[in-house]
Amino acid sequence: MNKIVLSTLLLSSLLGFSQEKADSTKVLKEVTVEGTRENKYKKESSTTVSKMLLKDIENPQVYNSIPANLLKEQVVTNFNDALKNATGVTRLWESTGRNGDGAEYYSMRGFSVQPTMTNGLPSLTNTTVDPINIDNIEVIKGPSGTLFGSSVISYGGLINIVTKKPHQAFGGEVSYNNGTYGSNRVTADVNLPINNKAAIRVNSAYTSEESFQDAGFSNSFFLAPSIKYDVNDKLTFLVNTEFYKNTSAKASMIFLSRYAPLSFDSMELFDKNYKRSFTSNDLTMNNNSFNMQMQALYKLSNNWTSQTVLSKSSTKTNGYYQYLWDSANGDEFTRFISKADGTFYTTDIQQNFIGDFKIGNMRNRLVAGLDYYNSRLINSGSGWVANGTVSLVNGTDTGILTQAGTDALLTGSFAGNTEATQEIMSAYVSDVLNVTNRLSVMASLRLDYFDGKASQWDAEETKGQVAVSPKFGAVYQIIENKVSLFGNYMNGFKNVAPTTVADIDGSNPRTKEFDPEQANQFEVGLKTSLYKDIISASVSYYDIRVKDRVITDPNNINNSIQGGEVESKGVEVSIVANPIKGLNVIAGFSHNEAEVTKETPGDGYLGLRPEAAGPETLVNFWANYTVTNGKLKGFGIGFGGNYASEYKTLNRANIGTFALPDYTVLNSALSYDNDKFNVSLKLNNMLNEKYYSGWSTVTPQRLRSITAGVTYKF
Repeated sequence: MNKIVLSTLLLSSLLGFSQEKADSTKVLKEVTVEGTRENKYKKESSTTVSKMLLKDIENPQVYNSIPANLLKEQVVTNFNDALKNATGVTRLWESTGRNGDGAEYYSMRGFSVQPTMTNGLPSLTNTTVDPINIDNIEVIKGPSGTLFGSSVISYGGLINIVTKKPHQAFGGEVSYNNGTYGSNRVTADVNLPINNKAAIRVNSAYTSEESFQDAGFSNSFFLAPSIKYDVNDKLTFLVNTEFYKNTSAKASMIFLSRYAPLSFDSMELFDKNYKRSFTSNDLTMNNNSFNMQMQALYKLSNNWTSQTVLSKSSTKTNGYYQYLWDSANGDEFTRFISKADGTFYTTDIQQNFIGDFKIGNMRNRLVAGLDYYNSRLINSGSGWVANGTVSLVNGTDTGILTQAGTDALLTGSFAGNTEATQEIMSAYVSDVLNVTNRLSVMASLRLDYFDGKASQWDAEETKGQVAVSPKFGAVYQIIENKVSLFGNYMNGFKNVAPTTVADIDGSNPRTKEFDPEQANQFEVGLKTSLYKDIISASVSYYDIRVKDRVITDPNNINNSIQGGEVESKGVEVSIVANPIKGLNVIAGFSHNEAEVTKETPGDGYLGLRPEAAGPETLVNFWANYTVTNGKLKGFGIGFGGNYASEYKTLNRANIGTFALPDYTVLNSALSYDNDKFNVSLKLNNMLNEKYYSGWSTVTPQRLRSITAGVTYKF
């Protein structure tokens, strides 16, 4: 209760051509204007959320923006710390490095989600995201299938990374960070105009760090060169590339049993083994990735812009992946290990036409587009073998944790080649009509045609599956550009693989196909931008209902039907403020209630909160004060943290419930900034709180750590 009270107190890419031109005037160095306020955490508008330029206050959809200057103040060196600034978002799983789905998993509005987009385009990864090339993170709330499709969205929302762009001003910065647990990080951000029409920008980072546990490490190198070329006043080319290489030894994931009655009733044994990784630095995973995006922006007229985009990505996974599986005796876990070897390729091609014109006296903003998406997942690693038993009671581990010994265990366990391919062709249109200066309405529609195998485990390919996804919204500005009421209906969908079914006696086996799974959201709320933009806030209530989930036929165990349902509803409050000169605040509160409302009897989920839903209540808060004049000008102090309520990482009527305790993690920062240098000191988890994340797993999180950094600007 005290933690809840404390947390409550804490709370008290470019699409348009003209926007591209505006970005060309950006400079890396911050400019301070004496005697003025600056709400520097606020992003006035986005070109990605609606695939057209819309101000936040006139957008019927909720999204959170996390700008790069906030990440600098917080000395953020990893993507998870960056997302702690988003309302209603918390991590379920750390990056596993697995092929195809090895990125971090987060919960949002009751559903799991991974970072799947860069600059509004599919950009899948098998590891984490380096923050050095981030200009802004857009956390888009709700099932956004209408504009983005099933390949990237979650029913709770999606995460879009807006990258840094080249511009016509020479400059940059070089930084070095050193911290607890052997953390070393070197970064560089350099922008170089080639001539008055072209510029290149290069962002790079090298990071090495050890674990807070007894074993584990991560070494990574990231390089992101980009180029922008203004051919003439009408045509602009933009190319973004990212190269990422990571070698790591990851702690074994600890899975509670999903198939036997739960034998744990407290956190005591997990607290006792908090600093044990159950691995060795000899068992490494290698993850390499490459992403490329090429855009051509052509101004067709004063009212219309064409955007043509090609996006390609590839990831490679090679190394050891392991996990601990509950033996259901309240003590022991069996280690299972395999040697992964796989690749994942994606291609996305989009053609968008963006218009801004009038119908009579009514402003009309429209985007119409075609989208082709193709992916290919290939796995050819070993099978799974048992490698010892771990005891939490006495701390013993009988496993072989050397590379040579593990390779000997895996001899002869080759699992064969598996492959999954998807091909999706889509057409969509979205229109925003200003009925009056204060009232606007949005109507959107998407048509998807899907072929292929969504998963490598699917026995059959889906043939010709079609999904229709609508979206509607309305905004009424009570005070023009200051206060708006909004409401939306949104749809999201997922393609469902065919399943082999049979009659109740096992006869007449056959393949049965299904319609896409559907999610529908209704949301209402209020957005404000008051007092000369000193305070920007949003309050919303949402209700998401998922239907057509494939479940076992209650009358025939050999048959599957569509009928499973989940409901997720809640409230979110987000605040970005500049109450006095030099003081900037970002805060959020969310409360979510999720429930499985229809399921096969005996599966154990009916009436319970899904395990992917995360904690019911989340609070995020950060405040930074920087002296703007006088002898102490440039000195800054920051304070904030995160609160999460109790979370049921395992929650099944036929297995049991295991809850991870609530937690409050507090952080602070000191800094000094001028035109040439920035010096910073960050203290994370000030109180050295033991806390966990999970998704039918129990994963200890990092204890107290200190990071010091220095940046040279030029």
